[in-house]
Amino acid sequence: MIPLRDTQRSYSTPIVTMLIIAANAAAFLFELSLDPWSRNHLIATYGLVPARLHAVSFLTSMFLHGGWLHIIGNMWFLWIFGDNVEDILGHLQYLVFYLLCGLAAGAAQIALSPDSWVPTIGASGAIAGVMGAYLVKFWHSRIQALVFIFILFTTVELPAAWFLLYWFILQLFNGAGALESSRANQGVAWFAHVGGFLAGIVLVKIMPTAKPYRRRTELYW
Repeated sequence: MIPLRDTQRSYSTPIVTMLIIAANAAAFLFELSLDPWSRNHLIATYGLVPARLHAVSFLTSMFLHGGWLHIIGNMWFLWIFGDNVEDILGHLQYLVFYLLCGLAAGAAQIALSPDSWVPTIGASGAIAGVMGAYLVKFWHSRIQALVFIFILFTTVELPAAWFLLYWFILQLFNGAGALESSRANQGVAWFAHVGGFLAGIVLVKIMPTAKPYRRRTELYW
């Protein structure tokens, strides 16, 4: 399933979400400008390598991507879910929230693959945190998704809670399968997604909502 849009209205301009998308796009275009050797060196240096940890790589790895599908998929999910989470947290607090989710995602992946020399890159762990926060705050929303059935495809509208929980369970089972088949050090960083999602759930519960959002909630309820 590919989400196309959500039904939850956002009452503020998602400035930080747009800046994060722009930063990721700029970093990816820089990657494309490099020759293959330099690109691999960049990823090996600034990606998150569990067996050779550098504090700065927790941050830099969040802005590197492995290809067009990787970055487009990540930024699309961020665009759909990020605006509403930014709306309720406020711009600055949302940026802190996003980065903390990314750090938690990296820590989760390291905990499961501490000896791996494979660089972990991508914004998906932080975006998983945004999705976790969306589940907590906007579980009542609905997601219009594109669904593929064999060679056909159609659109369906699903409760946001169903869509997000399905996505989370998929990450959890894929991660468990990767561990059992000795693929934990290869391919998708499933447990970064799991760690980021759980971090988002916890952080959005303890962070105060933005004042304009509180006023709207009081007005409606």
